Amino acid sequence: MQTREQKSRNLRAIPTERPLAVRGLTAAYHDKPVLWDVTFEVPEGELVAVVGPNGAGKTTLLKLVMGLMQPAAGRALVYGRPFSEVRQRVGYVPQRGTVDWDFPTSALDVVMMGLYGRLGWFRRPGRKEREKALECLEKVGLTPFAERQISQLSGGQQQRVFLARALAQDADLYLTDEPFAAVDYKTERAIVELLRELKSQGKTVIVVHHDLGTVPEYFDRVVILNRTLVAEGPVGEVFNKENLSEAYGGNVSYLAES
Repeated sequence: MQTREQKSRNLRAIPTERPLAVRGLTAAYHDKPVLWDVTFEVPEGELVAVVGPNGAGKTTLLKLVMGLMQPAAGRALVYGRPFSEVRQRVGYVPQRGTVDWDFPTSALDVVMMGLYGRLGWFRRPGRKEREKALECLEKVGLTPFAERQISQLSGGQQQRVFLARALAQDADLYLTDEPFAAVDYKTERAIVELLRELKSQGKTVIVVHHDLGTVPEYFDRVVILNRTLVAEGPVGEVFNKENLSEAYGGNVSYLAES
């Protein structure tokens, strides 16, 4: 008979190397269900959109993946392991609205925070880390703003700072929560090109996204949620009026016929 520890170890070691595997994930706030029995997998090296109406559980899904919230049932595995065991392989870009932009720190300091997972909290970043952070700021076009306080940056610039921080982590899987929200067209295109560059390097990028009109152009794969999983798969196969009408409960006739 297996001990509880052996059972737990075998349960964790599910034989999959998918960047993300969600199994029967269920969550609730104050006994009110937010996600119900959601199961899907994300293949490696793809740009994946997570879409759904407000309150569909999109941000909750990311919180569950990262262990910021405990599920009522089910699990989310990153490269076959719990997030806590592989956190260095994951880069995260939060929603702008969840960040305290008045915190007195520079853009460069924020980006260097992305290196702490590899350094450890008790080792101070040195010249090598500073050069890496500056390189990441250059990739998002913010080198001239390296020493500027984040509170003095525009919304689009702040978003790019957090993308640069995620780049500094040199992760394999990137989780981004509405990176295009409240940014101008130029910034949005710059972010898209950056995400495509990550994909070209074999990285996997999951994006909580709200603009249905850009899904076919930006993404390879889509997960459609409304508390339950409505559909998931390649954009060309599942991003259609039927699935979107089921998720949003309304007419989405602006989409081209497939």
